[in-house]
Amino acid sequence: MATFFGEVLSVYSRAVEEDDYDDVEEENEEDLQIRREIEEKRDVHIRWCPEVSKAVESPEKLQCSDLIIAVGPNAAGFVSAYILKSEGWTQVGWVSLWNERSRGSTRPDTAPLPGEPGCVFYQQKSCPSVLICQCTCYIAEDQLFQWAEKVLGSMQSRGLTVTVLSDSPLAEYKTPHYVNGNATPFLRALKTSTFTENLPCPLLEQPNIITGLPAAVLNQCQVQQLPAVLFQCFSDVIHPDSVTMETYKPALSSLRTRVKLETSPNMEILQKLTRVNDAHSNLYT
Repeated sequence: MATFFGEVLSVYSRAVEEDDYDDVEEENEEDLQIRREIEEKRDVHIRWCPEVSKAVESPEKLQCSDLIIAVGPNAAGFVSAYILKSEGWTQVGWVSLWNERSRGSTRPDTAPLPGEPGCVFYQQKSCPSVLICQCTCYIAEDQLFQWAEKVLGSMQSRGLTVTVLSDSPLAEYKTPHYVNGNATPFLRALKTSTFTENLPCPLLEQPNIITGLPAAVLNQCQVQQLPAVLFQCFSDVIHPDSVTMETYKPALSSLRTRVKLETSPNMEILQKLTRVNDAHSNLYT
C-alpha cells in the first residue's frame, strides 16, 4: 500500500491474540485495586477520647484557643521537660497512620506507648481549650496535607491560634555570613498574614524555606486565614539536647498566661531524652 512520506500506519500483529489484551486489562484492574488498598492503608486517622470525640463530631466542633504542635526530638523534648511534666495535662487523642517508616496502624485503636514514636494530643485540665500535640514519628509527603487538614478540621476555627515548634539542622540554614558556633542554637520565625503578635526572634530570611509537617500546617492555616506562627530552631546537634530545648522558651512567652512554663526542666525526663543521644553517639554500641 502506497503512503506519503512521514505517514504513520497502525500495525496489527497476528501473533497477538485478543486474550492477551484481556489479560493486560485484568492486570491493570488488579494494579488499580492494589493501589487503592495502599492509599487506604496510608490514610491518616485522628483518634480522640470519648469526651473530646463528642465535641469534634458536634456542629461547633472542638473549641480550642491555642494549639501547640511540637515537631522533632528537641521540640517534643522541650514540651515534655518544661510543660507536660506537671500533672495539669491529660492525654486526649493521637494520630494513627502507616508508612514505610511509621508502623502505627498495626495498633490503630491503641495510643503510642511512652517513648514510642507517634503524634499524641494533650489537653490542659485548668483550661481545656489549650491543646498540645507532640509529634515524634515520620510523616510521609503524601500524608502531610491529610494530617494538617484533619487535625485543624477537628477544631473550631474561630478564636484559634496555632503555634508550631520545629527542629532543623544548622546545615540547612542558608546565609551569606559565617555562623559562629557560639551563636547556635537560635530561633527563626515564620507566620501567617493574620498573626499580629510581636515575635521574640527574627523572621526566617530568604532563601530559607520550611518543609515537612510544619510547612503543611502553616500552609493550611494560611488557607483558612488562621493566626499561626512557626518557630524553627536551628542547631548543630541533631539529637535531643538540653541547650537546644531551652532555646524554645522565648517562643511561648505570649502564652505564659495560659500555659505554665517551668523555669527549670524536669531532670528525670531530660536524662531519659539525652540518654538516647548518648547511646546513638557511642561508636561501639
